[in-house]
Amino acid sequence: MKRQLTVLLALLTALLVVQAPAQAAPPAVGGGSAPPVLSPTPYMGWNTYYALGGDPTDAEIRSIADFLVSSGLRDAGYEYVWIDGNWAAPTPRSGAGDLVPNPDQFPHGLAPLVDYIHSKGLKAGIYTDAGPYIPGKCGLGSGGHYQRDADQFAAWEFDAVKVDYLCGIAADLDPRTVFTEFARALRNNASGRPMIFNLCNPVTSPDWGDYPEEQQSTYSWAYAPGIAQSWRTYTDVGFVGEIKFKDVLRNYDANARHPEVAGPGRFNDPDYLGPELGMSDEEFRTQMTLWSVAAAPLVIGSDVRKLSRTSLGILTDRDVLAINQDKAAVQAVRVGPAGATETWVKRLADGDRAVVLLNRGDSPATLTTTARKVGLTGGRFTLKDAWTDRVTESAGTISAAVPAHGAALLRVGRASGKPGAPHVVAGLPQVTAVGGDAVPAGVAPVAAGGDDAQVEVTVRNDGTRPVVAPRLGLEAPEGWTVSAVGTAPRSLLPGRAATFAFEVTLPDGAAPGDAPLTARTSYEVPGKGRLGLTTSAALRIAPPAPDGDDVVLSHHDWISATSGWMSPTVDRSVGGGSPISMLGQVHPTGLGVASPSTVRYYLGDRCTRLRTTVGIDDAVRNVGPEGGTSTFEVIGDGRVLFDSGVVTRDAVREADVDVTGVRVLDLVVGDGGDGGYNDRADWAGLSVSC
Repeated sequence: MKRQLTVLLALLTALLVVQAPAQAAPPAVGGGSAPPVLSPTPYMGWNTYYALGGDPTDAEIRSIADFLVSSGLRDAGYEYVWIDGNWAAPTPRSGAGDLVPNPDQFPHGLAPLVDYIHSKGLKAGIYTDAGPYIPGKCGLGSGGHYQRDADQFAAWEFDAVKVDYLCGIAADLDPRTVFTEFARALRNNASGRPMIFNLCNPVTSPDWGDYPEEQQSTYSWAYAPGIAQSWRTYTDVGFVGEIKFKDVLRNYDANARHPEVAGPGRFNDPDYLGPELGMSDEEFRTQMTLWSVAAAPLVIGSDVRKLSRTSLGILTDRDVLAINQDKAAVQAVRVGPAGATETWVKRLADGDRAVVLLNRGDSPATLTTTARKVGLTGGRFTLKDAWTDRVTESAGTISAAVPAHGAALLRVGRASGKPGAPHVVAGLPQVTAVGGDAVPAGVAPVAAGGDDAQVEVTVRNDGTRPVVAPRLGLEAPEGWTVSAVGTAPRSLLPGRAATFAFEVTLPDGAAPGDAPLTARTSYEVPGKGRLGLTTSAALRIAPPAPDGDDVVLSHHDWISATSGWMSPTVDRSVGGGSPISMLGQVHPTGLGVASPSTVRYYLGDRCTRLRTTVGIDDAVRNVGPEGGTSTFEVIGDGRVLFDSGVVTRDAVREADVDVTGVRVLDLVVGDGGDGGYNDRADWAGLSVSC
């Protein structure tokens, strides 16, 4: 019954957001007026934290401001230059009680820097904390000085203030109370200066430990819309210099829990954008897609001076930004079930829909929904791909070929006038078998030198008119052999599809890494000539398999490796700070990871036995009694060969696993059902016989 009620509430929320007009602003907490609408659409900018870490300087920030102008980022809308934490002096207040900038970082103070930022046509943001300064625990806090600090920020002419809660949680304060008090001080500053209030409570359970719901970021939605212009909805999306795709999805999902409270001038905040901080270009494009339909503030966390043209192009795409900046300020909701593939829809001010087809999985897929499901009626629809600018016409099916960890973003509206080009979708090249063995659904394919692979590309016509003489060619790296299987159809009628198949042979010396497979599709449309599509996908080429009677597998190259935080470390506990140790016994070799984690190795059907000791590293005892539980699985070609069950810090498990016939081995660590907090897991003494 509880699950049915949850589903019903989700459907009702989706109906309200897709069909209804934006809601009025919520009343302020404790009476009075609602917060002023200082940014009717999500504000945009850049922040020091992930890029510059703990010690931003005057010179660095001026250089960033210059680049925002010269690169076109300012003109695209990224106007806030936000100084995050660690800007204050070691003793953050003067004898008179005023905040003091660190003279080593800001030798001329903050006012001249703010003036410089303003001179560039930009706005300036600053950081503080809602709790008190606590030496040794948190270095900057406004507790006990709210009005004084608000007046000082206004006197320095800042345009926005981010208020953290690190000192607040250290002092065990009630966030609703202290943030409300700070909001009042900010709004009543002595200069009468309007300043955006970004409420930043990053505390979550179980990521931070066990905290009451009222102290967590997931509760901010209940009061923040009445006092702030934006509020964080989950913990940090990453670490200094590192933002991972899995954490982007985690933060997006948390941010999506309460779309009903967002609207013009008030926004759920899933944290910052992270180009080139650990994600591929495709993964970052997905983050940009999701943040845009979420009506989220777009604040760049990377050092923009070092970004590639690709990243800058993603950040400044006009059609994508137009969806984020849509004046209705509606937040997207999921249509249909959650899973490896999902559909999200955002109602736009002109009645169009922004539709996201999200592929969380590890293999490409063609995803579909319908105009009816996203709240549109009619018989003809115009689809504009926000990323490619391709405009087509559909009879009602909304579809796209989406790479692994990718997202298609389509602007969909009713069509009128003369028929447009049919919405034809060419799938990404899909490896369906390697060495005669089928690739399990949802599993990223892996091949090695000398392998034969079967590759398929499905082309579908979702338009209102037929297409004639469809043709498709497949390109592979030099030295590979590609042979077409079967013949092409003469035409594709509306609603029909055809699959083109190829046999691909890799040379014996195929280099490890990602190898591109590119499909070039063409077809004729009466009156429009011959049109074409190009789609590409990467096939992962494995390193050579281990060879020997007792190979230390942790010293062998893996195919891929993930860790809940940081990265997997060889022969050290995760983070690399100490040797692998469990129950007081030090192990000289192995892998250290944090849950959830998957480390993949290529065995190539050459090995017979795997041995390891699994458990929780003794390093968790330096953190606290919470967390530190995990599960360990050894998976061969999709089959579970060993399952440890839940392992606590007070136990280890020995594994002696038959891996005969296994091509691809996955070492998987789960969180034990209580979240990943303090889960430092070890695969100790990891070895194989081959």
